[in-house]
Amino acid sequence: MGCWIAVKRWLKGDTALLIGLAMIALLFHLVFSSGYGYFRDEFYYLAASHRLDFGYLEYPAGIALITALTRVVLGESLLALRFLPAVTGSAIVLLAGLMARELGGKRFAQGLAALAVLAAPVFRGTASLLTMDVFDQLCWVLCATLLIRILRRDERKTWLWFGLAAGLGLEIKVTILYFGLGMVAGLLVTPARTHFKSRWFWLGGGIALLLASPYVAWQVLHNFPTLEFWREYAAGKTYPVTPLEFLFQQIITLGLGSLPLWLAGLYHTLVDRDGRALRPLGVVFLLLFFIFMFQQAKFYFLAAAYPMLFAAGALWFERLAWRRPRWYWTRATLVYTLIIGGLLSAPLALPILPVEAFIDYNAFLGGAGDIRSERLATAQLPQNFADRFGWSEKAEAVWAAYAHLSPEDQARACIFTGNYGQAGALEFFGPDLPPVISGHNNYYLWGPGDCSGEVILTIGIPVEDLTPVFATVEPAGVAECDYCMPYEDDLTIYLCRDLAVPLDQAWPMVKHYD
Repeated sequence: MGCWIAVKRWLKGDTALLIGLAMIALLFHLVFSSGYGYFRDEFYYLAASHRLDFGYLEYPAGIALITALTRVVLGESLLALRFLPAVTGSAIVLLAGLMARELGGKRFAQGLAALAVLAAPVFRGTASLLTMDVFDQLCWVLCATLLIRILRRDERKTWLWFGLAAGLGLEIKVTILYFGLGMVAGLLVTPARTHFKSRWFWLGGGIALLLASPYVAWQVLHNFPTLEFWREYAAGKTYPVTPLEFLFQQIITLGLGSLPLWLAGLYHTLVDRDGRALRPLGVVFLLLFFIFMFQQAKFYFLAAAYPMLFAAGALWFERLAWRRPRWYWTRATLVYTLIIGGLLSAPLALPILPVEAFIDYNAFLGGAGDIRSERLATAQLPQNFADRFGWSEKAEAVWAAYAHLSPEDQARACIFTGNYGQAGALEFFGPDLPPVISGHNNYYLWGPGDCSGEVILTIGIPVEDLTPVFATVEPAGVAECDYCMPYEDDLTIYLCRDLAVPLDQAWPMVKHYD
């Protein structure tokens, strides 16, 4: 009886509430995340997991290691690949509530902060795919949680844990450097600058640098190719969002219902007398908001900075209702607004609906799901869904073209693709195909391998780029797809023979970073 009473007491507690919300997030992803198909970038990470290294053109080694671990332990099914992202997304929900607790929030504030993350389309979307982003977000939120603990408790040894979290983040995605920049600025312009005098602060920084050193060494050995990549990417691929569009994207992807919450969090951390110790958090957010806005960064780059504002805002609303009972109605209003908004926006972030039903639903909502982060033209589906279609069709079309080759040609053939999505998909769906190469991003760094250039099947390469350098170029098939990105549809497969110069000499000409 005593044990049952203890269990009931725990189930009514704050921790059980937060775990319950995190489990709802996890269950939602396990049920729905496998819809539509593999995402373009998942093929890329699978390819990298077969070529483990200390770094890659667009990212450090972390995502390749995570993908390799997933392949070995869970397999390569959609559910297997997306299991760890789902768990990570659920952990972010939990951490948001724990941040509110660390700030002094009670049950309502903790639950509200966690619910805001659970309901936000941007967090549901990133946690539904095997990409860097959800793991990057976890590291940001973990760093923010530790920073709150440092600021409120003056626990200077916690800088060691902060350095560990930041260092792991640097092995996932280098954008966490922005959080570090904002944190340094926030400390400098507030009384918290005294932390610069602590040896624990510098030791934490040393831990972060030590963990990042393998990736730095890889950059040095490869002559810092990532700098060239970011120059090309920013100049030609990212969508040139205006400041007003950037703000609109933030509101839509975080959920309209969370707007009062993160604005209250910004007020609490920057203006409110009770939030004086948290001033660095407000500075971090404001600085990063304007940096990303003027850099025309992708909308989700800033997403991981919001949970700390959710926590601070939830605390502010909790205290508002306690101090001024006539404002008690805001509690239920915030909860129901987040729940309703989260349910309405869920099909925009997760592949819940059949494709045609999604198209109709998105149109009914005025195209709310058509948030653009790149210049690429879309058709019926937004890019986050369109990039899950057409890959198996490409593999089937290339296989059919390969099967028509003579045994002699098959023995010396290789496949050249226009981008890493095509290359990764062919490697995944066509393990019996000849070697796949590409000049796109890290496939360029992986090189042409043993491909001789005598017989090459190409896909995604314009014929005008092929005829000047091959003796013969013949159509060998067409790859078509429904719902995919327009530039991935109706691709002609060409059979090319006898490259004019050795492939290893021609290789520098095929490089394109974007």
